[in-house]
Amino acid sequence: MSRILVVEDEKIIRQAVKRLLERQGHEIFEAESLHIAKELTFSDYDMIISDLRLPGGNGTELIEPAGDVPVLIMTSYASLKSAVDAMKLGAVDYIAKPFDHEEMSITVERILKQRNLSRSNEVLQNEIEKEYPVTGIIGSCQPMMKLFSKISKVAPTDATVLIQGESGTGKELVARALHTQSRRKDAPMISVNCAAIPETLIESELFGHEKGAFTGAATLRLGLVEAADGGTLFLDEIGELPLEAQARLLRVLQEGEIRRVGSVQSRKVDVRLIAATHRNLKELASKGEFREDLYYRLNVLELHLPALRERGQDLIELAEFMLERSCKKMNRSMMSLPESTRRSILRYQWPCNVRELENAIERGVILADGDEITSADMAIDISPDQAVPQTLKENLLEPQTENPVETNQGDLSLDDYFMHFVLENEDGMNETDLARKLGVSRKCLWERRQRLGIPRKKATKSN
Repeated sequence: MSRILVVEDEKIIRQAVKRLLERQGHEIFEAESLHIAKELTFSDYDMIISDLRLPGGNGTELIEPAGDVPVLIMTSYASLKSAVDAMKLGAVDYIAKPFDHEEMSITVERILKQRNLSRSNEVLQNEIEKEYPVTGIIGSCQPMMKLFSKISKVAPTDATVLIQGESGTGKELVARALHTQSRRKDAPMISVNCAAIPETLIESELFGHEKGAFTGAATLRLGLVEAADGGTLFLDEIGELPLEAQARLLRVLQEGEIRRVGSVQSRKVDVRLIAATHRNLKELASKGEFREDLYYRLNVLELHLPALRERGQDLIELAEFMLERSCKKMNRSMMSLPESTRRSILRYQWPCNVRELENAIERGVILADGDEITSADMAIDISPDQAVPQTLKENLLEPQTENPVETNQGDLSLDDYFMHFVLENEDGMNETDLARKLGVSRKCLWERRQRLGIPRKKATKSN
């Protein structure tokens, strides 16, 4: 049952609306003037139906104080102008008097349905945001929580952002989160993979071209930068952008303007730029393979996405989410990941990150014979040097207690195992490889070395 306020000075019409809507199961409240209506608390109602012309003013004066409560305007002045004026002021719809009962019923039900749907979406969005601070990105490990915090701070601004991380870590998801949490969320977000566009076409694709600018340019073409005007431009794999296109992009960032290929006139654009790469742009700039001035323009704020192997228990949370989605997609009953499969997921290095995990889960759903997915179904191939005990991985990621926890590797404690592994392998591995095999970050490896007194082996100079 919905609560509807009817504001109408003519008693016959007011009573007619009341009887009609009460038959539909709604609770109706009446006000015979604008003055009486304004004394009420509009949030107590699900909808307001008001005459346009009322004693003391117009019904449209109720729209602003009504806030989120939809206002339907009734008018005997059924001209297009009065309808347009009411809608411009924020009325959800209008209906002409004398109104048809069926038309009134349908209009009221449609407005209430839209309001209920909007409320449901808002509640759902709030619940999602409670569970996942950044919509669409799953994770609760410390590196991801730091990332979410940075996203929430930078998203409302127009600052240029550089997202760095390995391939398959979800850089485009971060870019979309920045866009949807910004003031530009209602404007377009244009995504461009710089590595996927041929070098000969990339300037035309990004900045557009005039008719006749080059052979084959039969018509004028808007570029993707111009198409993103008012919104967000996401340039993925920006490290692959040719130097000439980099110079044009620098002008967009410095002056906020573009010039189409073959044009002599510049055009102003209002675009927020988000870039992403898996390459080290600073190193590329030092080699002359990337413009240094563009690098510093892009690197206003840098967001780093951790590799999947660095995210601890996030792996299981992601795997379960993907499993549920894959089961629905393939019309299969819900399946599960037994403990042995979970251990394999945590021990595997996932060189292609989230993308590889998603493919493995989907493969498992297709190939599994029963309700449980095995590591063989997922085709997870764990080599001996990846077989780090799960208890070691978990405890390397967590603060250590005073009493060392015993592993399942004989009588070795976690610290013993760590020391043994590092000393046995540091001659053939660098710090990055050692950290990767242990399933921890380089920082964690360094801190643990310091605590256990294991110095880094110095490289010997050749004569």
